[in-house]
Amino acid sequence: MISNLMSQPETPCMQSRARNRGLLLAALLIALVGAAPDAITQPQVESETRQQVVPEARQQVESETRQQVVPEARQQLESKARGQKEPEASSGDTDRTLATTSRHMISTANALASEAGREMLRAGGSAVDAAIAAQLVLGLVEPQSSGLGGGAFLIHWNKATKELRSYDGRETAPKAATPERFLKDGTPMPFKTAVSSGLSIGTPGAPRLLETVHRAHGKLPWVRLFEPAIKLSEEGFHVSQRLNFLLRWFGVEVFDPAARRYFFDESGSARPKGYLLKNPEYAATLKAIAAGGANTFYQGPIASAIVAAVKGAHNIPGDLALSDLASYTVKERAPLCVTYDARRVCSMGPPSSGGVAVAQTMKLLEPFDLGRGPDAAMGAEAMHLITEAEKLAYADRDRYLADPDFVPVPVAGLLDPAYLDGRRALIGHDQVMAPPPAGEPPGLEKRAFGDDTTLESVGTSHLSVIDDEGNAVSFTTTIEGAFGSGVWAAGFLLNNQLTDFSMKSVDAKGMAVANRVEGGKRPRSTMAPTIVFDDKGEVFAVLGSPGGSRIILYVVKALVALLDWDLDAQAATALTNFGSMGKDAEIEIGWASLWHGLKLKRYGHGLSPDLMNSGLHIVVVHGDRLEGGADPRREGAALGD
Repeated sequence: MISNLMSQPETPCMQSRARNRGLLLAALLIALVGAAPDAITQPQVESETRQQVVPEARQQVESETRQQVVPEARQQLESKARGQKEPEASSGDTDRTLATTSRHMISTANALASEAGREMLRAGGSAVDAAIAAQLVLGLVEPQSSGLGGGAFLIHWNKATKELRSYDGRETAPKAATPERFLKDGTPMPFKTAVSSGLSIGTPGAPRLLETVHRAHGKLPWVRLFEPAIKLSEEGFHVSQRLNFLLRWFGVEVFDPAARRYFFDESGSARPKGYLLKNPEYAATLKAIAAGGANTFYQGPIASAIVAAVKGAHNIPGDLALSDLASYTVKERAPLCVTYDARRVCSMGPPSSGGVAVAQTMKLLEPFDLGRGPDAAMGAEAMHLITEAEKLAYADRDRYLADPDFVPVPVAGLLDPAYLDGRRALIGHDQVMAPPPAGEPPGLEKRAFGDDTTLESVGTSHLSVIDDEGNAVSFTTTIEGAFGSGVWAAGFLLNNQLTDFSMKSVDAKGMAVANRVEGGKRPRSTMAPTIVFDDKGEVFAVLGSPGGSRIILYVVKALVALLDWDLDAQAATALTNFGSMGKDAEIEIGWASLWHGLKLKRYGHGLSPDLMNSGLHIVVVHGDRLEGGADPRREGAALGD
């Protein structure tokens, strides 16, 4: 069948299928090749895999082709079964060069958003001003990832005052929510059913967060920040390849009627690539918030529209109330910082687990030699050690991390030097540990926590900014899954953030799960907006990524690439993704990653190849020069002057 296909004239569709077959073949090679010799070379691997593995892999490719399941689709089906949707799967890698400027820089997941942020910076705006303008545009042009109907975490650095502040704009469960929210006859409902329902929708935090940080750190008038997004909403933007693919992949049935009318034509076909899509309803909402502040979102007609949409959800109605919206508040949390060699790495604390797990992983790795300089990047032992350290961090994360307003989270104990020494002793230089249990950090209260079964999707975006004054913003924003709940209100999609809670309130042993559903509680997150400081206390790097539960893997990879391997911002974003969430080693599908997978195989790691679509956006300071990187797996840009 493959030979028949290859004998036909190539069409764009066939070229895409050829790439699909190549991706699957690469994945199969990684999964099927046994332990490699101590000295692995690329030519040797090519020879051995051609002789020993390609026939078997080709047979599997032909089998999959006969079943008419292309590799991306197969992967998506498998990912959905795990609850790990990959909303950016079709973007494909795009070659990008390192961006360099001297005054200011913003890196986001969409060029239109980056242009809006740069417009604010050119007007003398602050890093927060740029972030707000970019977020408002992202909610329009990248609706699958973030928007007014979602939430976010933001870290801000004020260079003049040397003050680091972090803000929690995470969604909250309705006050009426109970731990049995996603159970039916005592059994968790199907994850997909929960996502596409009113039960998954939490109180959005993004609008209140944007207003809060603008009041604290903004320079330009509030209304000015809305102008780029309003203009694009009214005049239209061209549907990108990525947005078109996602609409086709998820299909019309996951959206409510109002969202269907916006994203699809009357025949149910997704708006095609290049289609000029206008959103006057979103423009009207933005104008109202620009004129009246965030209160016009949380009270009045917009709030009523949100509640009506939740109660009228096309699958299962939700219980979000006007009182939930009116009472929502942003919480300022203490930033979470650890030293790594001579640097200080700072991120978000609970209810995000990302900052804690990144901090744990980096401290576990600190005494090890991961190699120095670009030539050491992706060394076999370094990849092994990173993967093993991540297993330990995820084990603790899954058991202990949740909303600190509801659950005592032992953050200090998880980062206690003696505790980390004991956990580090479990890492072998030449062997693979079995999936480790959570440790018992000091300061743990007598009340024990149960094993968590939380599934996290990856409808998230990240942006990084440094302004003319050296102030910095690291901002990770989300509606949870791709297109959130699929429920539409007032020109935007509503989140499905409550599926970030554990669907079970107790584990098999009857022990309460820390991240169980409770009224007013914020679901655990993995978002890890990060700012790194040099040995003089000045900003060195601003970074973060989307990726659901894998965010920790992506941020750790980027940190090691920047701090140990001395890669530039763009090279760090493009580096092959890998790591472990507690079980097998995960490796990004692609021919370039084949050799890396074989390195891990040599240590005894089981391999799980996947698309691993990060969205790292990084700004690095080198003297009087700024470097920007935008993840080639997405359609973003790093822009500045």
